[in-house]
Amino acid sequence: MTSFIKEQINILVVDDEESIVEFIKMGLEAEGYNVYSAFDGFEAVSLARKLKPQIIILDIMLPGMNGYEVCTEIKKSIKTSIIMLTARDDVDDRVKGLNLGADDYMVKPFSFKELIARINARLRNSFPELSDVNHIGEFAIDDRAHEITYRNKVLDLPPTQYNLLKFLLLNNGLVLSKSLILEKIWGYDFNGEENIVEVYIRYLRDKIGDKDHNIIKTVRGVGYKVVL
Repeated sequence: MTSFIKEQINILVVDDEESIVEFIKMGLEAEGYNVYSAFDGFEAVSLARKLKPQIIILDIMLPGMNGYEVCTEIKKSIKTSIIMLTARDDVDDRVKGLNLGADDYMVKPFSFKELIARINARLRNSFPELSDVNHIGEFAIDDRAHEITYRNKVLDLPPTQYNLLKFLLLNNGLVLSKSLILEKIWGYDFNGEENIVEVYIRYLRDKIGDKDHNIIKTVRGVGYKVVL
């Protein structure tokens, strides 16, 4: 499961029903997001231009400008994901919203759990840079927890092993020389033997069960590369 750096994520909730706005706002703030609200179409466009939110939860029936007009105006100049929210359950309404640039659609009444799932899907698709977990093949690098998981199992990695595996994974498919690995992981002023890289590669292969070297491959005379 992907997690996000929520303090960097702004969400704008637009609805003319104050009770709905407060319900969504309280729930999303409890999840850790920065949440702002607007109650009519003109205010929504103005706030969106100012805040540049990653997610906009947008009702269709609004005073001033309706949700379709707001969606069209915002999408002209702002990179954002818009989830249309309405009491209407008509296919034509959904199609119209999506054709105007909306990214998703929810019909009232809705479950908050589903709303969170849709927000996460939009963030994964449109703002992967805000994820604090980097998924590479069957590996996941979580820098904040300083953990790497493989096939959903957390690997027991001391700091140097963690840094080495992360470096290999982030450069998967590229051949990395021993000298480059030494420089990046042990530093310019490392005075030990170059074969320490071989030792640590062996540690990593043991940790991930790569006894046949199918994941961390040796490129003879050059170095190593990860193949996923």
